[in-house]
Amino acid sequence: MSDPRPMACPGCIALPLDGEGPQARADDILLSLPDIHCQVCIRTAEQALTARDDVAAARVNLTLKRAYVTPQGDVSDDALIETLAGAGILAQPLDPSVLRSTETARAGQALLMRLAVAGFAAMNVMLLSVAVWSGATDATRDLFHWISAAIALPAVTFAGQPFFMGAWRALSAQRLSMDVPIALAIILALGTSLWETALSGHHAYFDAALTLCFFLLAGRYLEFRTRAAARSAAEELTALEVPRATRIIGGVPVDGPVAELSIDDLVLVRAGGRVPVDGIVTDGHAELDRSLLTGETIPVAAGPGTAVAAGEVVISGPLTIRATAVGRETSLHRLADLVAVAEAGRANYTPLADRAAALYAPGVHILAALAFVGWLIWAGDMRVALNIAAAVLIITCPCALGLAVPAVTTAASGALFRKGVLIKNATALERLAAVDTVVFDKTGTLTEGAPEVMNWNTLGREAQSVALALADASTHPLSKAIARLSGDRAALTAITEVPGFGTQALWRGKSVRIGRAGWAGPEEAGGGLMTWLDLGAGAPLAITFTDSLRAGAVEAVAALKNAGLHVEILSGDREGAVADVALAAGIDTMRANCLPEDKVDHIAALHAEGRTVLMVGDGLNDTGALAAADVSLSPATALDAARVASDMVLLGQSLAVLPDAVQCARAARRRISENFQIATVYNIVAVPLAVIGLATPLIAALAMSSSSITVSLNALRGTRR
Repeated sequence: MSDPRPMACPGCIALPLDGEGPQARADDILLSLPDIHCQVCIRTAEQALTARDDVAAARVNLTLKRAYVTPQGDVSDDALIETLAGAGILAQPLDPSVLRSTETARAGQALLMRLAVAGFAAMNVMLLSVAVWSGATDATRDLFHWISAAIALPAVTFAGQPFFMGAWRALSAQRLSMDVPIALAIILALGTSLWETALSGHHAYFDAALTLCFFLLAGRYLEFRTRAAARSAAEELTALEVPRATRIIGGVPVDGPVAELSIDDLVLVRAGGRVPVDGIVTDGHAELDRSLLTGETIPVAAGPGTAVAAGEVVISGPLTIRATAVGRETSLHRLADLVAVAEAGRANYTPLADRAAALYAPGVHILAALAFVGWLIWAGDMRVALNIAAAVLIITCPCALGLAVPAVTTAASGALFRKGVLIKNATALERLAAVDTVVFDKTGTLTEGAPEVMNWNTLGREAQSVALALADASTHPLSKAIARLSGDRAALTAITEVPGFGTQALWRGKSVRIGRAGWAGPEEAGGGLMTWLDLGAGAPLAITFTDSLRAGAVEAVAALKNAGLHVEILSGDREGAVADVALAAGIDTMRANCLPEDKVDHIAALHAEGRTVLMVGDGLNDTGALAAADVSLSPATALDAARVASDMVLLGQSLAVLPDAVQCARAARRRISENFQIATVYNIVAVPLAVIGLATPLIAALAMSSSSITVSLNALRGTRR
């Protein structure tokens, strides 16, 4: 059944109100999951939550590290937290009003501090080890070993906490993760070293444990840096909600919180104000900035009977609006919910490293266990068996695997930044490399988003001077485009801007006007972007405008098509305007008159066809599509919510760097594949040596470090091929 309420934005019905599916609703419970970092964590948390009888649905957003739980009975935050704890997932109550930027900064500082401690301690222990390698014996050797232990134990305890805690949570939930073999390798290296030191043995491997921590933390910090820029576009949309509104009670305007508004209340919105509710205009004429819904910067006229939506800006006013939807039921809030759902869906992408880890972790445990049991049976010596098991764990420890993706991502991100593209998301390059379809928004993305007068020189000097004088007194974007032109201004009197219509004045005793058709021009105006000038005598003159293509747009489209990518335009503008831009840019496929949910639906349709989509957009109406696409990009001039929803930001004005970004991403994917191949070859050669006892934990640590350095150097070779 259709919703009987009048809707200014059909996007309001994109998310049904009956609670079907994992949607963000008023009664949703939000939980913070600060330690999740991969697809396994997402799947584990969602399965644990949905297994409860009192939970209807649950979804996890990796970018925000939070869970959205839709209850179907009485359930408390504490009960859900206990359920997640049983699955090995740390959860905390979430206060949505608390900004997460400080928390993110603290997390980065903590990782950097652990990395610094591990590196500093490793250097000092290695210096002490030099003396042992040089021939120190007996009491001198034991003293250096004990000093190394005094340095390594607190350093590893502090620096290795992320791995120890991750391994503990995984084992508590009876599952394996990459943190488990890492923690075991560190613990075994320390344990065997302490044992050897206590027995005055010749070898200790404290430096191996510290080196292990250092390289793994380096990979984790590189990954953190690329993810730290990602925030929720839904939060940015919610921030646009108006906190206070003017309600008309008994004919008297009364200011108060928006939360006190109800359906059928009369709300007054003055010029320059943002509409706080969905509703119908009952009184007043004005022009509305509806870029929230359509992405188009040209205002539309509003008068009695016009449907308006929350988030729209009244350019000229005031307007009196009868509320038809308030609070969480408004278009703006439901658009935020739409974006949140799309973000959660994109978070289900499984990075290459996680897919490799899913197979790698069990194999490492099995191999180390078999080596331990085999040598214990063969040699009958616990010390030998433990040393070989530790060597196997260290030599197979996934340092190279952990650095394979972050090192390449960091190098490629730096190269793209120098070209003018900022990478915000750790997996954006992986997803960009697989793109086969590019979808552009029109206004502000393919075009400059600023109208320019086309037929100015055909108007005549007097018409130009009157138009300039009238435009100077108007706030309309088309008038501003005229006002930017140079020329003499006519001497006008009684200048008045009529909200929703245009500007009028007296000139030489005649009434002159500039504005919309039907007021300053004919009732039936032709297509195209134009305004009308009435000089008080003769036929009104049409002033036409165009929106020029963004720099590099034609070159970018041609290069993308030459690379085998399919290119489309997806715009909220009129079909004629979109067709003109498509022709100028060389794009064959276009869709016009698209509202926010239309764009999301089209992205979903492309996915259903098996396409991998790059969405390029700049407006609030693009945020849903940006979040729903496989990978997304926004210009630096885009609205905050669009930039936040995007994986990449175009820092310059030219689109010509977009094909370079795609090529760089494909080269980065090749580098990642090469790094995995290097790690695989290394393990094929090194593991048998460790299993047969030819590699001590120290040699294993050196080999592991060598593989990590090789992977890093390969990443730094560049991503130009």
